[in-house]
Parts: sequence; structure tokens; C-alpha cells
Amino acid sequence: MPQSHAKRYPEHLHRVRASADRALEEAGFDHLLVGAGIEKFSFLDDRPYPFRPNPHFKHWLPLTAHPGCWIAYTPGRRPVLVYVQPDDFWHLPPEAPEGYWAEHFDIRIVRNARDAAQHLPTGRCAVVAEADAAIPGVTPNNPERLLARLHWDRATKSEYEIGLMREANARAVKGHAAARRAFSEGGSELEIHRAYLAATGHSDHDLPYQSIVGLNEHGAVLHYQHHRADKPGTSRSLLIDAGADVGGYCADITRTWGNGDERFQALVDAVDSEQRALVDGVRPGRDYAQLHLECHQRLGGVLERLGIVRMAPHDQVEAGITTRFFPHGLGHFIGLQVHDVGGHLAGPEGGLRERPADHPFLRLTRPLEAGHAVTIEPGIYFIDSFLADLAAGPHKDVVDWGLVDELKPFGGVRIEDDVVCTEAAPENLSRDAFAAL
Repeated sequence: MPQSHAKRYPEHLHRVRASADRALEEAGFDHLLVGAGIEKFSFLDDRPYPFRPNPHFKHWLPLTAHPGCWIAYTPGRRPVLVYVQPDDFWHLPPEAPEGYWAEHFDIRIVRNARDAAQHLPTGRCAVVAEADAAIPGVTPNNPERLLARLHWDRATKSEYEIGLMREANARAVKGHAAARRAFSEGGSELEIHRAYLAATGHSDHDLPYQSIVGLNEHGAVLHYQHHRADKPGTSRSLLIDAGADVGGYCADITRTWGNGDERFQALVDAVDSEQRALVDGVRPGRDYAQLHLECHQRLGGVLERLGIVRMAPHDQVEAGITTRFFPHGLGHFIGLQVHDVGGHLAGPEGGLRERPADHPFLRLTRPLEAGHAVTIEPGIYFIDSFLADLAAGPHKDVVDWGLVDELKPFGGVRIEDDVVCTEAAPENLSRDAFAAL
């Protein structure tokens, strides 16, 4: 890790402790216990799924592959890390805990996860973990009031966290550049995916999410889940939504590439231009839900300018036409999780800020604040079921179905960047990483 992380970490830990202090006081607890989680196994098998740590655990320190560990925190005291280091001849045991973070913890090493209980306080404990992480005497209770405060505070990133996210974006864009080369060389989805992995140094198991690698019509499947080994007769387009992880923090980037077709390239360029304008709207005090609605107006303008829909953008939005081409939300919080928590909270005490009517998939409805990290990911897609709805509806005559038929074999377009809201201009982590590459 760069030296900057070591310098920034103490301030980050101070913020995490201060948030925990507030949460414990507000919820009426004396101690906070956070379990990393346990390995989970396939049904009737001894093969584990890839381990994913409790995000509350990795908020405290950058341990992402250590099941069974616990953090115990009591306000005013040094946090305790119970570190499981089994004597295991089947697997490589974890190394002794070390790094820039280690000096800030009282570290207790145990050989078995069940032995952690003897190092954890008793009494009025808030235990944040999955139910199956329970050990003798320690049962997760996940107090709702406490979690609301932790989730609310977690949305505002420290400089330490933003630094890790910069690195995650730099790692991801190396993969995106390699994927574009593999596409231009006629690679299959599987070959493109493998090129991405090689360039990022990731494996399938430690990606923050399964990469979406959609050639041609597969770009219209929002969460396309396959990496096909066979090559299409013609590679018309690639939509790749793929990220990276550094120190437990995520990047989530999408790019769309064509093969030179002028009409499809015009669509890509138009979405890219509107995406940049929406990124500029990531400012303190801006209601993200309103930015999402602005996105629909802007994409309606793209549909009108390119001749796909013969109707003014405002009227398209009112008629629900833009949702047939752009059915998902503009974006979400990002950080320790790809879809980070707290996006619908009304305040640190809990409650919900509702989504706008007719926009059920929007993941973020809070006003933006400096330190928030979000994705901005508009798109235009040609999805069979939605096109069928349009063709059977009252506005079918405003759609140029001949042009739709031309563009449909390309699937769709999505452009996505990770953006940090600041007191000044937004910081586009993804575009900055592409520029540096």
C-alpha cells in the first residue's frame, strides 16, 4: 500500500470510532462487536463459496479474506481485533497481522473462531454480523437504530477511503483497456473477460462483482450473467460493466464500444456526452433523485435528436417512454460495497426517503453531500419486452421502428463512472484513471 494510506488511516479510524460512539449512545449500548463472518459451503458439500467479509468489519481495517475474526470496541478504549490464525495443514493459514493499521488495535490471536468469545466484552453489546457468525455467548442482534447511524455516516468517505477508491479505479481501467483490445481483435465474451482479469490481476473470486461482458444483443440484458466461449459471426458491440477492489473498496465502471457503425457510434457519443453533464451535477445539496429525473429528460433529448422517438423529451417522460429505453436508476452509493448502503435513509435516526413515482429501481434518493461517492450510469437499451410494450401502446407511432431495428442488434449503451462529491467540482475517479492510463 502507498505511504499515503498509512498517513490517512489514523484520521479514518478516528471517524469510524466517532461514528460508533454516536451509534452506541443513541441506541443504548456500551460495546460494539463486529464479526467478519464465516465461510459458507455448498449444500451437502465441503466446497466453500468465495468469502465476502461483513462490510462493517472492513470499514475498520483492510482485512478482506479473514473469516472468523471479530472487532470489539468500547468508547474511550483501544479497539480489539480477535484474529483467527488456525493451525491448518489443508490450507495456507493467514499470516501474522501486520501493516499500517495494526498498531492501532489490541490484537488477540486465537486458533479457532469459537475461542474469540473469551476476548469479547459482555453486557449491553450491539453485535453486528450475520446470524450464522454467532459464537458461544455472542449472538448477532443488529440493532436497527444503531445500523441507521452507521449507514448514514458511512456514506461520507474519508480521504483514506477515497484514496483506496482511486486505486481501485486505476486497477479497473487497465482491465477495461485490455477488454477493448480483446473486443477489437474479435474475442469471445470469455476471452474478453480473461483479458480483463489478466490486466487487473484479479481472479473471478476476488472481483467486487461478477463482470458483465455482453457482445451484441447481450448488451441489452442489464445484468447479463454469462461469459460465452463461442464467438459471434460479427462482433458489433461490447458493453462491459466490470470493477476492481483495493483494500476492500470497489470500483464499478461501464463502457460501451462499437465496431465502427456510424449510427451506433452516434448513440454511444450522445449518451457519453449526457453522462458527463450529469457527472457535473454531483454537487453538495443536489437531490440525487432529481438528478435521476434530469437524466430521463436528457436521454429523451438523445432519443429525439437521433430520430428514434419523435416526441419532445418532457412529453416522453410524462408518457413513460424514456423508462422503456432506460429502465434502471441513474446510480448508487459506492464504497465498501458496490451498491453501498444508506441510499434511501431519511436521516441518521432511520426512516426512508421514497423513490420518485414510477422509478422503482433507483437506489439513491438522498441529497448529496461533500464526501459522498456515487456512480453515474445512464443508458439506452433495446429490450424486447419493453419494445413490445411500446409497439402495443398508444405512442407506437412516435417511434421510428426501422431505426430501432437497425440499432437493436447492438444491444444497448451504458456509460458509468465513479464520482466523488466535493465542495468544488466533482472528482471523477474513473475518467481521471482513464486519462492517467
